[in-house]
Amino acid sequence: MISEWFQRVGSSVPRGFSRYFILELLKEKTYTGKEIIDYAVKQSNGIWKPSPGLIYPLLGRLLDENLIEETKDGRYQLTKKGAETAQDVDKINDIVKKQLEVLFRLGNVGKFVAIDLLEKISSMGSILSSNITNMTDEETQKYKKFLQDELNKMDGKKVGKAGKKIKIE
Repeated sequence: MISEWFQRVGSSVPRGFSRYFILELLKEKTYTGKEIIDYAVKQSNGIWKPSPGLIYPLLGRLLDENLIEETKDGRYQLTKKGAETAQDVDKINDIVKKQLEVLFRLGNVGKFVAIDLLEKISSMGSILSSNITNMTDEETQKYKKFLQDELNKMDGKKVGKAGKKIKIE
C-alpha cells in the first residue's frame, strides 16, 4: 500500500498524508495508536517514523470529527462517516489515476505535469477532507457535485482543446 508510494516520493511526507494514511489503514481493521505508528515504519521500510506527538493528536482530531471511534480495548475504528470520507478519498484517487494515465501518454512533459498535478490535487483533497466538518450543508453538496461531475467526465470521455470530445481508451 504505502511502501510503493515511499519508493516514488522518498522521505518527504506531504501535509495531510498522515490523516489519509490513518483513514486508509482503518478501512481494513482496528488498530491501536502504537500499531499505527509501527505499521507506518514497517510499510515505509523505516523511511517514515511518525512520532506519538503526530499520531495521537491526529487521532484526537479524527475522534472529534466523528471519523473514527475508540473501542473498549483502546483500538480505533472507522465510523460510518469515516468510512464515507475514506470512500470519497478513494473516488478522488480514481479520478486522479485516470487523468494521470492520459498525461503519461503525452511523454516526459506529461509526466512532469502529472506529478505536479498529483501534488496539488492531494493537497486540495486533504484540505477539503480536513475541513468537511466545518462546511455548511450547501458547501458539502457543492463538493459532492464537483466530485460526481469529475467522475462522470471519467466515464470514457475527455474534453480536448477547442471543446472537442476525445475518446480515452
